[in-house]
Amino acid sequence: MIEAPQSFVVREECQKAASQNGFRRILAEEAGWLAFASTTAKGLIYLAATGSSGPWYLALDHLGIIQEFGLPAADMSGPGHARFAFNTLGALYAVLRRVYELGVSLPDAPLREFELRVADLPRTTEAERLVVQRIGQDIFRARLMDYWRGRCPLTGISDAALLRASHIIPWADCESDAERLDVHNGLLLSALWDAAFDRALVTFDDEGTPEISPSLSEQARAELRWSSPISLTDEHRRRLTRHRERARGASAGRESPSGAL
Repeated sequence: MIEAPQSFVVREECQKAASQNGFRRILAEEAGWLAFASTTAKGLIYLAATGSSGPWYLALDHLGIIQEFGLPAADMSGPGHARFAFNTLGALYAVLRRVYELGVSLPDAPLREFELRVADLPRTTEAERLVVQRIGQDIFRARLMDYWRGRCPLTGISDAALLRASHIIPWADCESDAERLDVHNGLLLSALWDAAFDRALVTFDDEGTPEISPSLSEQARAELRWSSPISLTDEHRRRLTRHRERARGASAGRESPSGAL
């Protein structure tokens, strides 16, 4: 049973947990739940505890985060669309970090960030339009780093200099800025995998398993090492359908005399 109002110790611990994980705006307390917001991440979080030693509870109102969260919801009443229970503060902290990463990266947070940053920038000349495009690409990369937790999901490589923001539907082929900046239209890949993916020499099935073009040499295929399939959402899969079509078309072109490189 959630205490209302929370004790001083619980309130301090909740504020500390929220602040250290990006939710620094303290809102109201209602029925024992303390509400927090972020200036950068979308959605509110609500924290509570049954006592100073826990258990600790988290409520979320962002449906996109809840969908990608992957944790079973607790059978309890409270604010938001779903509630989660944790036996320790450490477990709560780990989850709050992921909540923040998803809050800043899921649609349409990157788009709003882009619109704010370019609102007053001119776009008359080609050079000016390239500046705006570079800002969008930088935001896309930063939010992919958040979404994929700074790690290539295939290889585990976490060296930022070796990671690339790979569009599934290429930037130029996207119909809107919303599509260009949607993290579900991107994969964070190591440089070698990005080069192969960009040229449609590799693609992925609906389970996230690589499909490698037979035109690649045995040596190249051997260098494309990976440890586990990519974890995909339905939005990733929808876009990868188009990428697979492109990969198969490219493969057919390479095999025909007219398509020889």
